[in-house]
Amino acid sequence: MEKLMANAFQPGWIKKITRPNHRNALILDDSAMMLEVEATHAPNGYLVDVDPILLVAEAILNCIFLGIDRIINGSHQHENMLDEKDALLNYDGIHGELAFVIQKVSCELSCKCSGGNVHTITVAILNNLSSYTWDAKAVISMASFAVNYGELWLVALVFETNPLAKSVAYLKQVSDIIDQSSSLKSEFDTINDLVKAALNLTKCISEFRELPSEYISDDEPPKSIALAYIPTAVYWIIRSLVASGSHITSLLGQNHELITLAEETWELSSLASKLSSIHDNLKTQLALCNQHIDERKHEEYFHKLVRLFETTPHIDNQKIFTHLIYLEDDPLPLEVGTTKSRVGVDALRGKTVLLLITDLDISSDELRLLDHIYQQSRNKLEFQYEIVWLPIVDRPMSWNEGHTLKFHELQSKMPWYTLHHPNLLELAVARYIKEVWHYVKKPILVALDPQGKVVSQNALHIVWIWGNLAYDFTSMKEEALWRKETWTLRLLVDGIDRFILDSIEADKYICLYGGDDIEWIRRFTTIAKDVAIAADIRLEMVYVGKNGSREKVQRINEIISEKNYSRCWTDITSVWDFWTRLESSSTQIARARGDMLLTSLEDFSSWEGEAKQKGFVPALIDYLQRRHTTEHCNRLILPGIDGDIPEMVVCTECHKPMEKFYMYSCCDE
Repeated sequence: MEKLMANAFQPGWIKKITRPNHRNALILDDSAMMLEVEATHAPNGYLVDVDPILLVAEAILNCIFLGIDRIINGSHQHENMLDEKDALLNYDGIHGELAFVIQKVSCELSCKCSGGNVHTITVAILNNLSSYTWDAKAVISMASFAVNYGELWLVALVFETNPLAKSVAYLKQVSDIIDQSSSLKSEFDTINDLVKAALNLTKCISEFRELPSEYISDDEPPKSIALAYIPTAVYWIIRSLVASGSHITSLLGQNHELITLAEETWELSSLASKLSSIHDNLKTQLALCNQHIDERKHEEYFHKLVRLFETTPHIDNQKIFTHLIYLEDDPLPLEVGTTKSRVGVDALRGKTVLLLITDLDISSDELRLLDHIYQQSRNKLEFQYEIVWLPIVDRPMSWNEGHTLKFHELQSKMPWYTLHHPNLLELAVARYIKEVWHYVKKPILVALDPQGKVVSQNALHIVWIWGNLAYDFTSMKEEALWRKETWTLRLLVDGIDRFILDSIEADKYICLYGGDDIEWIRRFTTIAKDVAIAADIRLEMVYVGKNGSREKVQRINEIISEKNYSRCWTDITSVWDFWTRLESSSTQIARARGDMLLTSLEDFSSWEGEAKQKGFVPALIDYLQRRHTTEHCNRLILPGIDGDIPEMVVCTECHKPMEKFYMYSCCDE
């Protein structure tokens, strides 16, 4: 017998070993298999906190996943080890009964994996875990496997320096693994890949347990779909661990130079692929669950804001601001733009607050004017208000370095409070601002009184016109200001053009015109001068540019001055001030397209009599109204496709909703 054993391991001897064929186990009838698996499930209703156990198992396996060569040479620490040690400091240990179960399953894995049917062993383990939830079954199995696998490599790690470990390694044949580590590396890499797939799937299953039931119930898709699939996932996790244990036993118990284990290696790779597929499916369902939860939270937050602003009065404005601005991760969410000093929302307590709501495209002219008004208020005790910039940024937009630079550039121009970062504004808050306060790209200035009550959904227009005299920015204050002020041309150009004010005093007619078509400007000014002579009126014309086209307006100014078509404002800032005041007036203004106005002047002879009877402007308005027909073709070009385009735009001619089309333009002017 001894001679036979000696000859059996002579070089060149091929030892044939018959092993159970596990390949057919991968193609079992899933429906029949799952009936057997689900029959093992008999939960007792007792929930076990398995998160610490999973953490310990992951800590063990992460050390092993670094590879056989790094374990042997001692470089076995991984980057998350310190975090795991900190987490374990708060862990009191495993309950005695649960520790016994882990030990029992460890024995199942180490004793039965040396032979037998993988499916049968898997079902036996499930029977031992029948009283536990499905996620607990997976975690306990992972921990049991980690105990066995960790003990193996712990002995391998210290056996050369520790006599006890050396004896154990000899009996377990661990020393053979060390001696042949280079040839066995690929085998253990295959095992590690499968165990890593099982661990990732186990962690994914555990995440479903953490989903808040108040936002998604177990019988509600997509969670119900995932829960129905989890028993299958747990079965394949345990089965993969059994197969891995069997392969480890094979490596420990055979002469590795003389035996081929390709079949078992193929099985492990196939199982890893299957687990990855299951993991992908469950991750998809988990993502859908989280999306569902986010939508529920979003709706809840939005309606909470609605109720909060409808419930008045509050003691102060703190409850409002703690809901408007996300404070969970940052107790100092506000930052003074020019100084970078950080404060909490309590800095706004007891003050009137103007919420400046814009995107990242707010113009420097708007900031310049608002800065001038704000700086004036700092020197007067009667104006106790603060400004807070709330930037509205579309979250789906990929935030990049360019956006960060733009955000900080705008911040640096603001001496008032700003959000430290745009993500401190909840999506539900942005929705409230758009739906309730009607923010659509153009800046608005929402005024809140010291109790947090909205006193004006947009005080920007009265601030542009009256500055700090508009304080405290309420609707009543606005009405009082308008009662004292008549809407006239003087209101539009005061502080912009002294010549126009002098012309008004001289009882002259003033024609302000804009646009960027120089040929139209040439024709219009020529005809307007002829009409003024025919109507026997003293007319002064001033080109006021076009809002938002600084460079083009500057070029047109140069042509108008050179050709002496009319007066123009060489200070482009004056152009912006004028258009801002014009757009800020709530008084209805008669409007006409450039071609229609040109036609009305060319046809002056037909309404000349009315002009002498009613006055020039009333007669012009009547003429434009008579010229209106149902046949027309108006086009309105709005820049951008980022979601800020309004869903409906009304035609200025017929006041019906306009059709929406897409247009692509390339203009190098």
